[in-house]
Amino acid sequence: MNEGFGPDLVFKIGNIPITNTVTVTWLIMAIVTLVSYLATRNLKKQPTGGQLITEAVVSSINNLTEQTMGDKLKGFAPYAGMLLIFIGISNIVGLFGLRPPTADVNTTMSMAVVTFLMIHIAGLKYNGFDYIKGFGRPFVALLPLNIMGELATPISLGFRLFGNIVGGLIIMNLLYGALGNLTPSVIGVPILQAGLPVLLHIYFDLFAGLLQSFIFAMLTMVFISIAVD
Repeated sequence: MNEGFGPDLVFKIGNIPITNTVTVTWLIMAIVTLVSYLATRNLKKQPTGGQLITEAVVSSINNLTEQTMGDKLKGFAPYAGMLLIFIGISNIVGLFGLRPPTADVNTTMSMAVVTFLMIHIAGLKYNGFDYIKGFGRPFVALLPLNIMGELATPISLGFRLFGNIVGGLIIMNLLYGALGNLTPSVIGVPILQAGLPVLLHIYFDLFAGLLQSFIFAMLTMVFISIAVD
């Protein structure tokens, strides 16, 4: 077991350590892949059941992307949808006793770096060399500050998500430890430890978790739109 609140080592592949961050991420990817396959294998012109839900989700993501980024950039909908779904599921797995992958800074910073690259690739694609010249505006002396400001984007994105999720994880672990030591047991189960944390789980794992996924996706779309404009 790992000391503190970091990810735990589950097993090794050769000399490569595999933590619970990796295994839970694999599990989420497998679930999303399986659900996507089952939801789209028998598409019909008149949708029913699961197809209705799937089309509603896809339509909502497309509409959100188009409203936020405009018709020109609606092609970013799959990426925005991936962020919403993956981060959302990652944040709420704590309800099932699993460690959220987003409580690992490696996960959040990886997504932030991908977003950072997409921001500047989109800026170059739509604005060409003028995008690069924009870093020297309103005058060239501000070039270093403008570059530092851009480098702060992935740091703020990654650490905002990581801080919110790991903060909730730490609070819940401390609460369980305190309640387990301070409350009486009935049939071997600490009374308050079994019931009191439920409301906090709903807030930290469900409400805050889904909110943080929405914020990350929205900031990504806004930053890309700014780079293109």
